[in-house]
Amino acid sequence: MIEDQKLPWKTEKKKGISNQTYLKEKKDMSEFSSKAYLDMQLLRFTTAGSVDDGKSTLIGRLLFDSKSIFQDQLDALELASVMRGNENIDLSLLTDGLRAEREQGITIDVAYRYFATPKRKFIIADTPGHIQYTRNMVTGASTANAAIILIDARNGVIEQTYRHSYIASLLQIPHLIVCINKMDLVNYNQATYEKIKADYLEFCKKLEIRDLYFVPMSALNGDNVVDRSTNMDWFEDKTLLELLETMSIEKDENLIDPRFPVQYVVRPQSDKFHDYRGYAGRVASGFFKQGQEVMVLPAMLKSKIEKIHSFETEFSEAMPPMSVNMTLADDIDISRGDMIVAVDNLPVIQQDIELMICWLNEKPLQLNGKYSVKHTSRDVKCIIKSIDFKIDVNTQQQDYEDKNIRMNDIAKIQIKTTKPLFFDSYKKNRQTGSLILIDEATNVTVGAGMILG
Repeated sequence: MIEDQKLPWKTEKKKGISNQTYLKEKKDMSEFSSKAYLDMQLLRFTTAGSVDDGKSTLIGRLLFDSKSIFQDQLDALELASVMRGNENIDLSLLTDGLRAEREQGITIDVAYRYFATPKRKFIIADTPGHIQYTRNMVTGASTANAAIILIDARNGVIEQTYRHSYIASLLQIPHLIVCINKMDLVNYNQATYEKIKADYLEFCKKLEIRDLYFVPMSALNGDNVVDRSTNMDWFEDKTLLELLETMSIEKDENLIDPRFPVQYVVRPQSDKFHDYRGYAGRVASGFFKQGQEVMVLPAMLKSKIEKIHSFETEFSEAMPPMSVNMTLADDIDISRGDMIVAVDNLPVIQQDIELMICWLNEKPLQLNGKYSVKHTSRDVKCIIKSIDFKIDVNTQQQDYEDKNIRMNDIAKIQIKTTKPLFFDSYKKNRQTGSLILIDEATNVTVGAGMILG
């Protein structure tokens, strides 16, 4: 989706160069560009904000100004805008794909968009602003490196701002960008921006936000989205795209606690690999190295890593989010759902688990109800032992009286699983600290949980 003019490796035929030489150079550069694209760092971010704060327009502007829209998409966008009676291109239509979304001018479902610049690849999750779609925001933000919270410059910090910021904090999203949008409607007034910034900073003292940025912008006109605004020369910090391209995300992954949930046991049983036994999965956190002493859970047996590889490529070490195959020096009974960890760094191993849950289903959470649990690659069953309290997301108050947990509610609960889980607190490790609850009868995911430490 990167347009040719954005690629630093594009070559033009120069005078005096034969066609054969030019075609060889072009082939070599094409191979280089493909490798460079694959090696680019990936940043996932989500957008949140109240209705009509301009989330979809912002994403459309980001894609449009970064030249990440194909011509046929642009033609379809122009046609759709004309049919709606708009004088200009409606960029929000790029992400609002559902018919109801276009008719009402709102976002209902999570929409994902992919684009890249010469510096980084991106996955965007455009999430709804309505209270009744809180579960959609949780879904879109659960894997995000960064969250963009939009605030309408005319309205300032409102209830939905509190709600979305709290959820971003609860999900431990490492980076938060507060975009104060529609500055064109307040005449690009600096005092308005500073007032909203001060109000937000006062509010977020109660939240756990590690990395916070502010950007005044007009998504409709493109001010400070990709290009620097000439209307706000008083703002000297980075534009939104500059922030997204340069934000340091190396420390977003947990590189301290080695965790490797086994997804599949590889047994080719062929003449070439007659005795081969490998363990395939994705590194959840930490580093694994050849020759490292490890422990296999739940057997609590020790061994050493012989090889780490992917197909025919062998690695000296593996780190998240690499998907690899490991072979061990000893024959140990290992199956899907087991976990390979460092000998001197074990996760918590127990059945009684305390967690915050975001309820995703129309059917309320049942006290003493039985559910299936999916945690990393491990599948077990559980019972809801207790509902401690429900959170009022707007005020962050804990309600100990109302134990009726319905769709979009967030609550603290206690569960007991039929088999032990191997986990860390969500605050420490988002990969091994999260789980989902599944209705056994319908096989529908009904809850997203964050394990407390």
